[in-house]
Amino acid sequence: MKRTTTILLAMFIVSFAFKPATAQDVAPRGSENMEVIGHVPLGPRLSVADMDLEQEMNRPYAYVARMHYAEAGGKGMDIVDLADPSNPKVIYRWRIENQDLHMKTGGMDVKHFKWAGRYYVVQSLQFGAGGPNNDLGAVVLDVTGLPDPKTVKEVARIREPETPGGFHNIFIYKHSSGRVLLITTVSGPHANVYDLGKLVEGNGKNALVGHIPTPAEDSRRGYHDFYAGFHEETGTDRFYGGGTGGYYVYDFTNIDSPELLVTLTGISGVSSGHTFTPDPTGRYVVAETEYKYAPLRIFDLKPALDGERTNINQPISAWTPAWDGLVHNHEVRWPYVFVSGYHDGLQVFSLMDPKNPQTVGYYDTFNGPRSDGGMAGGVANGAFGIDVRNADGLIVISDMTTGIWTFRMEGFNGWNGEDWGVPNVSSAQKWDEQSKEGTK
Repeated sequence: MKRTTTILLAMFIVSFAFKPATAQDVAPRGSENMEVIGHVPLGPRLSVADMDLEQEMNRPYAYVARMHYAEAGGKGMDIVDLADPSNPKVIYRWRIENQDLHMKTGGMDVKHFKWAGRYYVVQSLQFGAGGPNNDLGAVVLDVTGLPDPKTVKEVARIREPETPGGFHNIFIYKHSSGRVLLITTVSGPHANVYDLGKLVEGNGKNALVGHIPTPAEDSRRGYHDFYAGFHEETGTDRFYGGGTGGYYVYDFTNIDSPELLVTLTGISGVSSGHTFTPDPTGRYVVAETEYKYAPLRIFDLKPALDGERTNINQPISAWTPAWDGLVHNHEVRWPYVFVSGYHDGLQVFSLMDPKNPQTVGYYDTFNGPRSDGGMAGGVANGAFGIDVRNADGLIVISDMTTGIWTFRMEGFNGWNGEDWGVPNVSSAQKWDEQSKEGTK
């Protein structure tokens, strides 16, 4: 009953910019302002997971997680060269050894980082019991020498035997202290925090430097996804996590002692949070939960951040491109939110008025039947991962079945928060910027 009420409410407050395509429609697959630049298939149905895009123009590389299909040699990660975005090329494939022996998912999330002048990529992994590497959470590769594939080398593996099952999601954040931190999900009531500088310099035994707890009463499953960013108004590092019970915001400037700032629990229709991303000011957040019909909910954290309350349980608006679908991962480049919308492909909406989000562009990367999916209700196929290159506005999508796509949206030629009167803060990390202590 609670979920039904939420769905009906969402149908009233959601802004629809177009109707879902049907077999009889002859309309194009995308809006007129969205241009397909390039596309390359990568493998079988449901074999492509998340992706990550380097931000430096002289390093035009996308990293794409690969999952499920051992028979196609698919559990691992692909490196795609986007020097010519109209002609993406796979230049390197990393695969776990003994593919046929490894159970369940394989590669899921992927992120890159820079440390001491060298470039690395972290591929998260999930392998089930009954096969090897059930305790393996991620592999770290040195990719400094790209585009020469012969220079790519594995430098570390992260194992957690006390919380087997691997890392479903990861996020890499350059902390205000200058440390580059890997935050990971685990099968426990917290997120793990690793110092990647220590890891790649050979001090892996001391790389685990902290935990961020899940405050929910039943937190055995912990977090599902998260984001970390610098909060300019207070000069603090903040963690935004979705997991058991809802969503949580921490100040983790002191990595040893994270401070819980805001909870978002008791939300109608939300028993577990998923992707959770703030705007550059940290006031508005975009929150996903993973079931068919669920819209993205928009919350205003100001009452809690101002000390008026400790918990937020009512969204100020919601958005979805289609009432019978499920929107997934997203990247915020204020005022735009770039979404990988499963069956609805690439979607872009504006939060210029947070109480009235408006769709501004879209393209269907999947275009298959809405019943074809890997989760209950036929969802979970199509657009999975998304990233945006701030320097020039290139948009990249990984589609679970159709591969990798590159786009440009008319009028969006790059992003810097200062151009919009907000802090220049996004998921794109500033690797070479000095920290508070003057380190890099």
